Amino acid sequence: MKIYTFNDYCRDTFGEKLYKLSLDGGFSCPNRISRTEGGCAFCAGGSGYFTAADLDAAKARVAQKFKGERYIAYFQSYTNTYAPLERLQELYLPLCDRPDIAAIAIGTRPDCLPLATVEFLGALSEKKPLFIELGLQTANDRVAEDFGRGYPTARFFEAVTALRKYPNIHIVAHLMIGLPGEGEKELLESVEAVNIAKVDGVKFHLLHILEGTPYAARYRKGEISILSMEQYGDLLISALKALRPQTVIHRITGDGAKALLLAPLWSGDKKKVLNYLHKRIEEAL
Repeated sequence: MKIYTFNDYCRDTFGEKLYKLSLDGGFSCPNRISRTEGGCAFCAGGSGYFTAADLDAAKARVAQKFKGERYIAYFQSYTNTYAPLERLQELYLPLCDRPDIAAIAIGTRPDCLPLATVEFLGALSEKKPLFIELGLQTANDRVAEDFGRGYPTARFFEAVTALRKYPNIHIVAHLMIGLPGEGEKELLESVEAVNIAKVDGVKFHLLHILEGTPYAARYRKGEISILSMEQYGDLLISALKALRPQTVIHRITGDGAKALLLAPLWSGDKKKVLNYLHKRIEEAL
């Protein structure tokens, strides 16, 4: 058995490898505004250390890595549908006229997709292939409440159902491995949830403990256990085996900003981690 990677999907769908340009669209997050703690307990604030403010700056960042001519415009920081519809139209519609942009990817929350926004995204997907990434992290509402996600898992299913009306929208769920209170049983329950939802793709993330977050304080008190690289690999393999075979695997782990990273320190060597995980996947699947 071989997993169906995002690179496989791009070659099959677009006929070429595509590189994501990580962008900051200037959005915020309702969870950070409504909670005095400042959002989810693991969140250090968007993805600003990876993102650029415009396409040209983003292209310059990846110029040494990627020599192709087409990209995916990936709006990564915070919640990229958390704005009035007019703002979304101003930001996303011009990208449809750019030949260097093969597709648009929008990271958001299931509770930030009102009907008018979903309808706009559906119309947008008719102009340019569209990925909508939903930050589920876990299907366990008890665990989600502990880290302050701010919405029940039922809202995730509602969002997927609404987006599913538009066949050109590729729905991606984010799952986090290593959350406090979760083991293999709970992880596999989350995998089963995304199977039931029939999402098109999944991104797996490792829990990082970052400076300035509520989890950092709990980690220093000894309240949070951190996975070893081997333990993460074990859990990832279990999750991959449990996923629907046609699910596109967009990512097998995530990055934490090195300047903020408290734990696990092994995750800071991205090349080593990816080589290890790919080897484990080849051996297991």
